[in-house]
Amino acid sequence: MAEKITASALKSQKNDFVVIDVREDDELEGGKIDGSIHMPLGLSIRNAKKKQIEDLRGKKICTYCGTGYRGNLAADELIKEGFIAVTLEGGYPSWTQS
Repeated sequence: MAEKITASALKSQKNDFVVIDVREDDELEGGKIDGSIHMPLGLSIRNAKKKQIEDLRGKKICTYCGTGYRGNLAADELIKEGFIAVTLEGGYPSWTQS
C-alpha cells in the first residue's frame, strides 16, 4: 500500500510534488488542488503501463481523489511501474478542510 501524506504536509511541500487528481470529470465541479494534473484513475494506470508519462519518472508524485481510495490505487500502480508516489490521506476533502 502506498504511503500517505497529510494535507498539511502536502501544503508545506507542494512544490516538491507533481500532484495528480485521479477523480472523474464530473467530480471536478467542487474544486481541485491548484496546479494539479487531471488524469482519471484508469487513464493514469494506462499511461504508466504504456510508458506515456515517462517525464514524471524520478519526480515525487502525489495522487488524490474524492475519498482517498482511488488515489491510493493510483499511487500503488505508479509504484509498481517504478514511480515515486504517495497519496493524499483523506482525498480532496482533507485538502479543503486543512
